[in-house]
Amino acid sequence: MDFRRLAPAVLLCALSLSGYAQTSAKPIEIAADLTEAPRKLYHAEVDLPVRPGPLTLITPQWIPGNHRPNGPVENITGVVFTANGSPLPWRRDDVNLFEFHLTIPKGVASLHAHLDCIITSRASTKLAVLEWEKLLLYPANVPVRDILVQPSVTVPAGWGIGTALTPLATGLRAPATTGIDESAHTPAPGSTTTRYASTTVEQLEDSPVIAGQYFREFPLAPEITPKHYIDVVADEEIDADLRPELLAELSNLVREATAMYSSHHYNAYHFLLTLSDSAGGEGLEHGQSSDNGVDEKAYSDAAHQIGDADLLAHEFTHSWNGKYRRPARLYQPDFATPQQGDLLWVYEGLTQYLGNVLAARSGLESQEQYRDLLALSAANLDVKPGRDWRSTEDTAISSSILRAPSPAWSNWRRAQDYYQEGELVWLDADTLIRKLTHDTKSLDDFTRLFLGKGGDTGPLILPYDLPEIVADLKQIAPYDWANFFHVRITNINARADLEGIERAGYKLVYTDKPSRGETALAASRSRRGPIINVWYSLGIRVTSDGTITDVRWGGPADKAKLAPGQKIFAVDGVVFSGASLREAIRHAKGDREPIHFIVQTNQFVSLADINYHDGERYASLVRADGVPDYLDEITKPLTGTMPKPVIP
Repeated sequence: MDFRRLAPAVLLCALSLSGYAQTSAKPIEIAADLTEAPRKLYHAEVDLPVRPGPLTLITPQWIPGNHRPNGPVENITGVVFTANGSPLPWRRDDVNLFEFHLTIPKGVASLHAHLDCIITSRASTKLAVLEWEKLLLYPANVPVRDILVQPSVTVPAGWGIGTALTPLATGLRAPATTGIDESAHTPAPGSTTTRYASTTVEQLEDSPVIAGQYFREFPLAPEITPKHYIDVVADEEIDADLRPELLAELSNLVREATAMYSSHHYNAYHFLLTLSDSAGGEGLEHGQSSDNGVDEKAYSDAAHQIGDADLLAHEFTHSWNGKYRRPARLYQPDFATPQQGDLLWVYEGLTQYLGNVLAARSGLESQEQYRDLLALSAANLDVKPGRDWRSTEDTAISSSILRAPSPAWSNWRRAQDYYQEGELVWLDADTLIRKLTHDTKSLDDFTRLFLGKGGDTGPLILPYDLPEIVADLKQIAPYDWANFFHVRITNINARADLEGIERAGYKLVYTDKPSRGETALAASRSRRGPIINVWYSLGIRVTSDGTITDVRWGGPADKAKLAPGQKIFAVDGVVFSGASLREAIRHAKGDREPIHFIVQTNQFVSLADINYHDGERYASLVRADGVPDYLDEITKPLTGTMPKPVIP
């Protein structure tokens, strides 16, 4: 196959009955203005080449990587169209609310559009993140890979910009001269505009921008080609200066990924990192960059880092798996056609596995932390009662309705389990390959084959389907891989797939004390509000103020008729706290007396008794006798030496 022929086209034939006209010399021009980001407002001036006739414009609905139709059309406002300086009437489509209908008059070759977007997250007084769906407007019913666009971005004075887009020039912006006075927005004096090379709407949507007063760019693994950078913006200047240890680990990440995948599918790669307690969290993959938003102190030291240790590795892996290689039914020609997520257990599940392995290989987390976090994930899946009625494949197919639900009864409904379920399945596959080939091959051989087809390609998309995955795995290790996945993914399984953990030399057990990794994870996330972990004992998740966020279906608390949303006032006659709750669990062990609760439901107060006597239970992995330690082998670096373990 000629992989280069998949590159985006640069010419688009004029569509019949359409007011859109484009040549290679005249792309859409979009000028994004972020100077009012502190006020939670973005602005755009868009100029489109047109020809007389009916025209339908559209803004993105199905955003790649979001796995649901959450384009922010409800926040796009102030829309005004003008042609030759005169306003043009428009009408929103009655069914597809993302579409705008116009008629282009005779003699008009260029249409100007002004629009604003109300920002609900990812912006603060000191920084801003631009996902282009907030300001994009382009012709409907045209493949987005075929629509050329010339972007520019204006930011407040003194702000830096990070993006995978290729800059052409940077300078002061003159006041807007297109449109009409009432619609055109004039940026603040001293603001700076950067103009970028022409690209396609598909690639522009895949190229977010971060900007901020405290901006830093650090090169990573400079000996690797193509080049890699981490671009950082923060609310506090001290946070933007990343620790040398973290930069060394991220350089290791680049080296380890290069060794694991033996290919690159980008011209250069930018990790985009925002450090802010107010601008919201994010982890979104892109082909030549990744958008990573964490708490301002998330990477300030090793103790904080464990909570987001795998984030950058996960999103980086998506450049290969999810962006370059993408499920065929998930990849659509535009951002309006619904995406089908049946293979998200590969897109996200394989990435979850590889990202966690890379985090350990590069030193972002230790091997012990890797095992402890794997135990937490496996235990959560193994006691999830929703698996009695819903398969892992169905969680993938249903991704768009499971993406952001309430945590209440989520264990019975199930959530985006294709991430963690996929991780266990691919660990199972990795250890099985090692066993079948007598340790001569591993999943690394599969990833080099599957994710590296075409070699170093640049930013392209090569769709896949399950038969190709099965065929590639058979090439590495002959086996009935189709049935392997059918049993674990398509079938309903009452228990999680623990075969990979056990084949790797470990067993999932429950002890009366949390592992060091779980303790460190809880400490790293304390700024977000601690969750008291009594899930494997009482079967509830509780916040520090006693609010029950979820109840395990069929567990002791469920049998006592507790419910999400209730608030615990007291436990065994003592005012609620994490300490009093754990003490009650310990005291009830071996006793016949139930644990007594006083709870509030709305404006009502009631009593509840939980009949539980097995003490505290925390998930952990322990070594199994007589079985090779594959987990440590899997997380051993492919390049260099093992990083020094970091155990907070």
